[in-house]
Amino acid sequence: VQFMTQFRADNIVFDAEEIKEALLVPPELGVERDPQPWGCALGQSFGGFCMMTYLSLVQRPPKICLLTGGIAPMYTPAYDAYSKLWQRVKTRSLLYYDMYPGDIPLIKRIVRRLLDKPQRLPSGGRLTARRFLQLGISLGGSPTSFASMHSMFQSAFTAQDEFSRAFLKQVDNAQPFDDHPIYYWMHETIYGEAKMHPPTNWAAHRALLQQSSEFDYRATSLLEDDDDQPTLFFGEMVFPWMSQDYAECSGLGLTAMANALATKSDWTPLYDEEHMQHVLDGRRRRAENEETFVSPSKAAAAVYYDDLYVDFDCSMEVAKRSLKDCKLYITNEYQHSGLRDGGAAIFNKLHGMATGGIRVPS
Repeated sequence: VQFMTQFRADNIVFDAEEIKEALLVPPELGVERDPQPWGCALGQSFGGFCMMTYLSLVQRPPKICLLTGGIAPMYTPAYDAYSKLWQRVKTRSLLYYDMYPGDIPLIKRIVRRLLDKPQRLPSGGRLTARRFLQLGISLGGSPTSFASMHSMFQSAFTAQDEFSRAFLKQVDNAQPFDDHPIYYWMHETIYGEAKMHPPTNWAAHRALLQQSSEFDYRATSLLEDDDDQPTLFFGEMVFPWMSQDYAECSGLGLTAMANALATKSDWTPLYDEEHMQHVLDGRRRRAENEETFVSPSKAAAAVYYDDLYVDFDCSMEVAKRSLKDCKLYITNEYQHSGLRDGGAAIFNKLHGMATGGIRVPS
């Protein structure tokens, strides 16, 4: 568990500093000089969380910090954040079914079959109904994500009414946790803040249990003739039962580690509100017990109004309280994948906003 704690945002930032010093500022023999900041750094999604940690913990953060879909909900406990995100999952699920209404009975059929008999996947894991619904993680992706999901679901059954091998292989390829088990173990730890919040303790799972009955996939899948009550997908959430369904996450030791991380309460701090404010408002202040000064930075952030993975309201609370001098580009033109779908336009806009080339407000 202690080893796994080294993979959080604070150590990612400290590693980035070491890489910068090694690559960008090669030392001259016999010459000592202060470390120089990165010229510009961009953080997408969790990368944006890391940018906030950079602005919080490093005396000379990047001169320009750009965040896309990545303002960390530093004031919101994990449970509350996921309670909000479950409502976003519902909205995206209903949008999907609005586009593909014929998939309402199909998804219910798949869920019922998996509840009756889980399928063995090529990777060695089990495709259960709950794991199948995790395919909803794609609902907040690129504009083609709905079409890709629909195409996958259409291949679910053979002419003999059995699950097709092609479908099972697609499910395996679409779910990242077997190839990247650290994603499962560490996902909720990004919300771990000892001074501000309680242990995450499987927050997404606990929040789901408190949602309305429309999230009960066992019940909704039985409503065969009720297209007004579809079976809702899951989003980007991890659950304690995943060690039973994913082969690479299974085993007593790995399960115990996952639970230990979920109940860990002594996380190191990731964010410093005061430090971020001082860095971004252009004032220099002497660092405590050091003969150095905090270097000022400029920042701009893309905040996606319909973001499935980072709640808009949580982001705006942080922007108003800790990132007052961060320029905001708020849009519903893009989903969370905006940087991938319109990267050049978004980068140029944010860079211009941060440097003053684009005046905001206009």
